[in-house]
Amino acid sequence: MKTRRGFSLLPAPLALTAAAAGLSIGLGAFAFHYARGTSYLGNDPATCANCHVMQGHYDAWLAGPHHQAATCNDCHTPAGFVGKYWVKATNGYHHSKAFTFGGYPDVLRARPESSAVVEANCRHCHADLVDSMPGGGAVSCIRCHASVGHQR
Repeated sequence: MKTRRGFSLLPAPLALTAAAAGLSIGLGAFAFHYARGTSYLGNDPATCANCHVMQGHYDAWLAGPHHQAATCNDCHTPAGFVGKYWVKATNGYHHSKAFTFGGYPDVLRARPESSAVVEANCRHCHADLVDSMPGGGAVSCIRCHASVGHQR
């Protein structure tokens, strides 16, 4: 490693790697700030309407029966701390990728992983009702009640 005036110079491959890492971190931090990323760490349903494509879902939630009993996170994230923020991070990654590079559909559809979280939360909150159903609620709640959380 060469030195010049008391400063250590990095070998070229290491310097390029450090520059690429710094650029990536800087761009990621800027994008997180620009997209108001910290707002997604909370529980305010209005945050979901930060993206214009979600405004209709937010308005429909306000008009629906669950707005007085459940927030977006109550239905769309698991109850545990780690699970909740893992799902938020995963969804945030997919959303930011779609909104940055395009390719999100006009009609939003939940990924299978997201549908599983919603289904589990329906069954948790409405356990007494599900347990009293014939077959213990073997049929998906979402199959018949797809618009309950976002009534139009």
